[in-house]
Amino acid sequence: MSEIAVELRNITKIFSGVTALDGMSIALKKGEIHGLIGENGAGKSTLIKVLSGVHIPEKGEIIFDDQPAKYTSPLEAKRMGITCVYQELNIAKDLSITDNLFMGEYVKSKSGLLDYTYMNKRAREVMEEMGQDLEPTKQCGLLGMGQQQMVEIGKSILSNSKVIILDEPTSSLGEKESQLLFEIVKKLKAQGKAILFVSHKLEEIFEHCDVVTVMRDAKHIITTPTSAINKDQLISYMVGRTLSNLFPKIKTTPGDVAMEIKDFSSVGAYRNINFKARYGEILGFAGLVGAGRTELFRGIFAADKKDSGQIIIDGKVQNIKSPAKAIANIAFLTEDRKAQGLVLSETIARNISLVNLSTFTRGLFLDDKKIISQAEDCVKKLRIKTNSIYKLAGDLSGGNQQKVVIAKWINMKANIFIFDEPTRGIDVGAKIEVYNVMNDLIKAGKCVIMISSELPEILGMSDRVIVMRGGKIMAEIDCSSDQFNQEDIMKAAWGGVLKS
Repeated sequence: MSEIAVELRNITKIFSGVTALDGMSIALKKGEIHGLIGENGAGKSTLIKVLSGVHIPEKGEIIFDDQPAKYTSPLEAKRMGITCVYQELNIAKDLSITDNLFMGEYVKSKSGLLDYTYMNKRAREVMEEMGQDLEPTKQCGLLGMGQQQMVEIGKSILSNSKVIILDEPTSSLGEKESQLLFEIVKKLKAQGKAILFVSHKLEEIFEHCDVVTVMRDAKHIITTPTSAINKDQLISYMVGRTLSNLFPKIKTTPGDVAMEIKDFSSVGAYRNINFKARYGEILGFAGLVGAGRTELFRGIFAADKKDSGQIIIDGKVQNIKSPAKAIANIAFLTEDRKAQGLVLSETIARNISLVNLSTFTRGLFLDDKKIISQAEDCVKKLRIKTNSIYKLAGDLSGGNQQKVVIAKWINMKANIFIFDEPTRGIDVGAKIEVYNVMNDLIKAGKCVIMISSELPEILGMSDRVIVMRGGKIMAEIDCSSDQFNQEDIMKAAWGGVLKS
């Protein structure tokens, strides 16, 4: 028997005349973690969908367990032993954890009824294996993004697949959840599973993957052991150029207080939050999943109800009761771009103009020329991979969807910009473009608040960092000081006391 679990040979896939995969080949070995990396639009998502049965290629062949394989749906691929955990969550939020884990694979008792006693027991075991102490009957819509992602991963573990594809699996996870995930991945590797690990986080590729394949412009560029390549070389293969500075932080002098939050509380989410954000600075918010960061800013933006507290902008108390009122001063790039940041059935151009339609009107009518001009400018500036500004947002890759969300908000006249996980699912080259957007905003005297689970990003781009844990602020750190580092932030996030 071959050591190769599945192999794609010379795969070509074309959509509307655009080549998404161009003679792409990759082999996944049993008991190996194989990293896949490349910029947004490189073809990674298409490769994943060919491998998992979503797309049927025009050319090439798939070899599974030494035999040619032909399957035309994810269900057929799953029955063969290939499963995929996609970056975009595929959770039925109205159903329980158990129902989500066993969807399509329900277990019946001897009486013919669904055996929830067994399924709940098994669901609890799978979630506990991933370090999640959750009641299996709990509705998935009540879980945080990180916990929902763990349910997705649990489906793959439950199915006992031979080949497991993990598409940006840590994008919604904090440090603790990510560590648990990698422990699970190593167990699966030890069991002889073939793991395809897709990530934009270079440190994950080097730390956890045995080999890495780089894609660029729909083609295979290189496959190499991770021990035989360094970060600079990998980036050069990805983008066709060298990126000398992953975090292009600029030095500015913070100005007046843009927004002050006083005694902000919401029962069960956060309590007694006080902080100030200044013009001309990037204020980072760090913390583990469940720390309450997103919930806090959804409360500030009036997307969720708060119980008490004041919002003071430019020295004046604001009575913000709805997002429609908030956008006069605040732009909020939400963490969940698919559900909250975009209208997937609308075009790129329309999405970019939606938040501030008054800017794109001429009299009583929309100014199409202005919408087109602005959309084309944003596509170019943010390098959104598309052949047309009239392409539907739902047809873009996850990273390009994120860039459309950013484009939408930078058209606002707001002075305060909240970026919630702004580079989630975005490749290295595009991350720098997002950071430069932030730099442009603070150079223009705006206030930028960045919520991020990536500590190198927090340290690399923030002027100050506020660390939250359990809905409380644990520490405020001045990043201009050499006394603080990533370990200090993690210590505060875990409830430790920083050195004085």
